[in-house]
Amino acid sequence: MSASHPDNVPAALAPAASAQAFQERLAGRAAAMETTLTEILDRRSAAPPRLLAAMRHAALGGGKRLRPFLTVETAVLCGAEAEAALPAAAAIELLHCYSLAHDDLPAMDDDDLRRGQPTVHKAFDEATAILAGDALLTLAFEVIADAGAHPSPDVRARLTLDLARAGGMTGMVGGQMLDLAAEGRWGAARLSPDDILHLQALKTGALLAFAVEAGGLVAGADADLQARLARYGKAVGGAFQIADDILDHEADAETLGKRAGKDAEKGKGTLVTALGLAGARAICDELIDGAIAALDCFGAEADILRHAARFVGARRS
Repeated sequence: MSASHPDNVPAALAPAASAQAFQERLAGRAAAMETTLTEILDRRSAAPPRLLAAMRHAALGGGKRLRPFLTVETAVLCGAEAEAALPAAAAIELLHCYSLAHDDLPAMDDDDLRRGQPTVHKAFDEATAILAGDALLTLAFEVIADAGAHPSPDVRARLTLDLARAGGMTGMVGGQMLDLAAEGRWGAARLSPDDILHLQALKTGALLAFAVEAGGLVAGADADLQARLARYGKAVGGAFQIADDILDHEADAETLGKRAGKDAEKGKGTLVTALGLAGARAICDELIDGAIAALDCFGAEADILRHAARFVGARRS
């Protein structure tokens, strides 16, 4: 598998990376990922045209690409070249895009907008959206298990196994099931704050945490560094979902690029509904502080990931 060259990514940041430098790096990595995903899909031209078009609609043309950003930056922090992490990062993003195509379906969250554009089932139809999601999911495993993802078969096997766990019944899929149950679909549901944190750790946190872990695996980080990265990834994943819930409460659809206020409409279990905005923000801030503390051993070289954690807590879209 050929890797895209992120020529538009700024050179290494100064020791005290600025917020502007972080935004430039985030945008540069997103552009490199767009190119990588486009190349991956271009090589699947034998697929039925309508299916491939729906996959492109789901995977291309927008988004901050935070998950692949974390994979690439963690790999670079641990001594790997950015290009070496692109296949694993792309696989994670393909799996994420599949989840969005399915989550937007009428049987799930029933959303019409995603990244300011019609969702896949609105742009095509429900059956095509389901199949496009299925195809993106299986393509993710094709990419991460391919010899181009890493020269070591053992590393590829570990990446594949951990991606399956992060995306499956004890990860993202399990969290989505708990999220639907929290709406009261199968009877009354009362979730404690701890229940909500567990739900979110599966639904959103597991894949974000794996995105960080994958970068360390690609770079061959030792067990101690991987443990610290795991703490960082878990905290960032938790903070991301709380920040998303706060945005759903405060922002409008134009800002978000998707329908706002849907959590309250559906009675979803969120920390905003359980603890109020101030309580949810306090836990989000605590998680961000924990993520930053987990990087103490890396020194200034981890400033880009520290900015990423702050960005997650303060994002407005």
